Amino acid sequence: MITGAIKNKVDQIWLDIFSAGLANPLTVIEQLTYLMFIRSLDAKELENERLETLGIPVSKIFPQTSSGQSMRWSKFKHQAAQHIFDIVSQRVFPAIKAMKGGKLPDFDERGELIELPNADGDSAETAFARFMKDAVFLMPTPQVLQKVITGLDELYEHDLAGLDMQGDFYEYMLSKLSTAGRNGQFRTPKHIRDMMVALLKPTPDDTICDPACGTAGFLISASEYIRSKYESTMTPEQWEHFAGPAFTGNDTDPTMLRLSAMNLMLHSIDKPDVSYKDSVSKENTVSSKYTICLANPPFKGTINATNISDNLKAVTNTKKTELLFLALFLRLLKKGGQCACIVPDGVLFGSSKAHVSIRKEIVENHQLRAVISMPSGVFKPYAGVSTAVLVFTKTAAGGTDNVWFYDMEADGFSLDDKRSPIEQSDIPDIVARFSNLEAEKDRSRTEKSFFVDKAEIVANGYDLSINKYKQVEYKPVEYPSTQEIMAELHELEMQISAGLGELEEML
Repeated sequence: MITGAIKNKVDQIWLDIFSAGLANPLTVIEQLTYLMFIRSLDAKELENERLETLGIPVSKIFPQTSSGQSMRWSKFKHQAAQHIFDIVSQRVFPAIKAMKGGKLPDFDERGELIELPNADGDSAETAFARFMKDAVFLMPTPQVLQKVITGLDELYEHDLAGLDMQGDFYEYMLSKLSTAGRNGQFRTPKHIRDMMVALLKPTPDDTICDPACGTAGFLISASEYIRSKYESTMTPEQWEHFAGPAFTGNDTDPTMLRLSAMNLMLHSIDKPDVSYKDSVSKENTVSSKYTICLANPPFKGTINATNISDNLKAVTNTKKTELLFLALFLRLLKKGGQCACIVPDGVLFGSSKAHVSIRKEIVENHQLRAVISMPSGVFKPYAGVSTAVLVFTKTAAGGTDNVWFYDMEADGFSLDDKRSPIEQSDIPDIVARFSNLEAEKDRSRTEKSFFVDKAEIVANGYDLSINKYKQVEYKPVEYPSTQEIMAELHELEMQISAGLGELEEML
């Protein structure tokens, strides 16, 4: 996570915008994201130019004209405040809204935007273009814009230079969203997302879905994992798949979708299937399409029963979103597809018919592989709710045998509101143990991880809470004998009497 000094600088940038009249945190982060995106385009172009000097063919982002080059961050950042404001508001922002195929359009001599043709003859509108249509540049004054650009540039060139902190920087800004409690998905800490991805081990051939994607954090984590493991061996067909079809995200918040589209494009995913969709509604009829589902679905409140998909209610007849999404994952996955999702603890032990039915569905008709209990502080400072990660495979033919449980006690950060880095973290151990479950069979239930037989889970009403099965080893405590305690009390009494006597003599 980022340091306190970096947080202070981000706070100052935030305050500069907030003080100028943009009071909605979502609007602030949206405007900052646009500027981060604009800067990243120039950084990519600088890398393109470096590769070009080495004789490597590249596709330029900016038009190779004076007007096109004037839109680059490195060209306008040192200009006067009014000039920066005019360039960004009248040229750069309209240009990024009209991007196609990873290229910016140019402007003619009258200042009119020259529309680009569809990339590679593709008439389909990209997610980025679709959600940027409604984007609005709202920086209030040239002076504020200049201060923000200077602040961001200092952060990137000094505090973040050479560090893999782009994700953490973005995460910290997201933490300021007052709407975080409304949609927990986009605030899933990056290290938790990365752990869940590592458990499923996605490949370049997977099709990955997050039906409550927020700012696409899980999709980004999956893409980073794939690149780290397979980048040097991926075929052209796999790269084409990676650029878009591999990743699907749905959400019901247009602003979140706009942020996710930019976030994905920054990670070389130009054509993801990101769309506005109420995933558990009747309008969503997608079935058996994906090989991996990764999600932290909303688990607050209920939704209108009349709009819930009938086939989801057939699995768990409820209005609770945390249960409906579990049924949705099963429907979305192909046979053999994997899911890693975050659920509140109530899903694990709830006794209602709906709670029991969804747990029974996963245990009896599919393969429940793991239940990883997480400490309640993982989602602080936004929520103190206790949660767990469920890992299961869609089989439609059963397969649950022994279920692996792990009691996570530390995730590398303090569990208070500050979430300061600490040395203790169970995450590497979780990934290592899950990758070698054969070695877990002989562990006792007093250890951090252990297996529970399916029959025992069934006998306990499909209860999946770790405390139901974990055994606590009590160490006997030896107390001193009564005679020893009495002797100690007499000794103390004598010391007190002696002290009182000395005080009386002094008086």
